[in-house]
Amino acid sequence: MTEEPDVDYSELSGEFTEDGVTVLVDISRPAGTNLDWRMMVITEDEDVTEWEEGFATDREAFDEFLATVAKEGIRSFFSDEEPPLVS
Repeated sequence: MTEEPDVDYSELSGEFTEDGVTVLVDISRPAGTNLDWRMMVITEDEDVTEWEEGFATDREAFDEFLATVAKEGIRSFFSDEEPPLVS
């Protein structure tokens, strides 16, 4: 049995809806550390987009998510292929 490490979740994590489409934005880092924040976006179809690089702050991560939605649209997180890695 593998024990999962403790994780701190950003208060910016949660569901995000635009144009009737909802995704889960997961921003986290190992508990009790000052390590970079990691971000994943998970669709209702369970497509996962994970950024390769970490973020110094949770706000930077969320701003990157918002910029991606503004530039590419929320539907860009849905894929029939392998999950993309965004840098």
